[in-house]
Amino acid sequence: MSKERIDIGGKVFGPYSPGIKAHGFIWLAGQISPESGESTGEQTLGSLSKIDALLDAAGASKHDVCFAQVLLDDINDFAEMNQVYGNWLEGVEIPPARAAFEAANLPKGAKVEIVIQAISPE
Repeated sequence: MSKERIDIGGKVFGPYSPGIKAHGFIWLAGQISPESGESTGEQTLGSLSKIDALLDAAGASKHDVCFAQVLLDDINDFAEMNQVYGNWLEGVEIPPARAAFEAANLPKGAKVEIVIQAISPE
């Protein structure tokens, strides 16, 4: 199985692929969504929507996510992000492992960036 690019036609902010699928694994680049609104909750929802679309393009879903890394521009916004993230995972039998931490100066002034690793159900 060769390496495949996962793309949904959105804008990328550098020389990278939005996602890669290879050898039964899926890696998604960090997803930001500053265009979704000013709040961390709105941007989290926007990022998760992009993740859903990329997973769908790869033939997978949030049920196949094994690890999520959440970067916040302010760790004090953790509870707001976590509420939206928890709602997104509703119905997922085995939630992914996760790390969340503060990272200053996210791209494009984003408040949250989410990186995903998943397995391909195919």
